[in-house]
Parts: sequence; structure tokens; C-alpha cells
Amino acid sequence: MRKVHLHGNSVSRFDMATKLYVGGVSYGTTEDGLRDAFAQAGNVVSAKIIIDKMTGRSRGFAFVEMATDDEAQKAIELWNGKELDGRTLTVNEARPLEERAPRTGGNNGGGYRDNNQGGSRW
Repeated sequence: MRKVHLHGNSVSRFDMATKLYVGGVSYGTTEDGLRDAFAQAGNVVSAKIIIDKMTGRSRGFAFVEMATDDEAQKAIELWNGKELDGRTLTVNEARPLEERAPRTGGNNGGGYRDNNQGGSRW
């Protein structure tokens, strides 16, 4: 964490430069395997493979947090475009989650529903 000074106040904030996005992660890769691979670049604070809530399977990407900016840069240089468990990784600095517009569509309203339990529409 770094201290950021805003209008004379010191505020701690998470340093995004140490958090890395890792794309192209094999379904067979484990968090321990990912941690071990990135440890070649330095101290790994955390390694989290993102899991699909519906299927329980990997979504094919992960986030790895390195202890320092220098170690994060070294990890990018070491792993971006390189193969791990049969898949070529894309590694770059993670960006903050952007707000998305609410989802529309589906069956969440609009349309007619017969609440008359088998009777006529009228």
C-alpha cells in the first residue's frame, strides 16, 4: 500500500501497479501452480483464479498481486506471451473495474403473464 496525500490528508490506497491481470489461464492451472510460476519474479502476495458461478469452472483468467512494483514489472516481462500449462498467457497491469450499465433483457418484466391459473385472459 502507498500513502497518497490529498489536500494535506494522508490516505492509504491499494497500488494497482502490483496487481496483475493474467489471461489465457488453462482450466488445469491451480492457484498454487500460478503462485509458484509467478514466484519466479518475486514475492507473490495473492493469486486468484476467477471461477464461473454457474459452472464452477475457471473463467480462463486470474489476478496475481506482487509485493512491489518492480516485481510486478518483472512478472509481466517473465510471463506475458509465455506458455503455462499448455496455454499462452497475457499478463498486464490490472485496471480498476469499470462501472457497467445495468443489464436489460431477459424475462424480468415486460410481456404478459397469466396469473389467472388456467382461466381465460379476461
